[in-house]
Amino acid sequence: MLGLVVQRPGRPPAAMCAAARGGRAAARRLSAAAAGAGGAAGASRVGGAAGAPKRSRRGKSITIAYESAQGDGAEEGVPKPKRPKWEPRHWQQQLERIREMRSSRDAPVDHMGVQKCYDSSVPPQVMRYQVLLSLMLSSQTKDEVTSAAMSRLRQRGLTVDSILQMDDATLGQIIYPVGFWRNKVKYIKQTTAILKQKYGGDIPSTVEELVKLPGVGPKMAHLAMHIAWNSVSGISVDTHVHRITNRLKWVKKETKSPEETRVALEDWLPRDLWRDINWLLVGFGQQTCLPVNPRCRECLNQDICPAAKRR
Repeated sequence: MLGLVVQRPGRPPAAMCAAARGGRAAARRLSAAAAGAGGAAGASRVGGAAGAPKRSRRGKSITIAYESAQGDGAEEGVPKPKRPKWEPRHWQQQLERIREMRSSRDAPVDHMGVQKCYDSSVPPQVMRYQVLLSLMLSSQTKDEVTSAAMSRLRQRGLTVDSILQMDDATLGQIIYPVGFWRNKVKYIKQTTAILKQKYGGDIPSTVEELVKLPGVGPKMAHLAMHIAWNSVSGISVDTHVHRITNRLKWVKKETKSPEETRVALEDWLPRDLWRDINWLLVGFGQQTCLPVNPRCRECLNQDICPAAKRR
């Protein structure tokens, strides 16, 4: 007897259902595999972007620094421009007028100054010693008094040996009445002994060595270099030069001592004028620009002198 399978209407056979389910599962696996492959490729692209080296921006900062340096004028090998040196107002005109007022050379310093106190007929070494001695005597002393004292000393044969053989009392009597004559007797004896022992009777040839001698200051040392050695080592500043340059405002600010004035003047005054400044201003100070009651009405600089305008 044959059996019949009765299929209900609307429902597919079991085999067909199984095949359909298998197809859908295979489709899902293929889709998942495709998605996985796509994800790996995407991850590879992302990873590749993350692993690439970043571009450095330091090149820009170097360029900016270089351009800034060029703009400031600090390029290598190009010196920066120097600031103009300070100079006092009207100083050249003032100096020329002082030269005109000193053209006659009739001040005490011109006839009885240190450059006139030594014996020009003696050997150079003796001449230099006499120049130094006259400078030591001239401190705080008028030219007339210094000249007279040097004349009395020369009459006795003024040499290193003659001073060393002379007793202090005699030396004091000869140089009196120079200022601080007692101290000068002591300094002259001490300095002369040093010259004999250390320099063979001559005087030092540098400012540094000269100022180490007892009784010798910077003003004397620079004048000794000028007169005795014919060398310009600096400006010789005494009370006249100190006073006048402050009155003319030839210093940036008021100076308190001759040595401070010397440093201030040498900072700006042309070197070829250093030799003339002392004798020009000393004579000018002796005749016109006096310490007390200066003769401003007789001065050619009265219209451009700061001190004259206040009087």
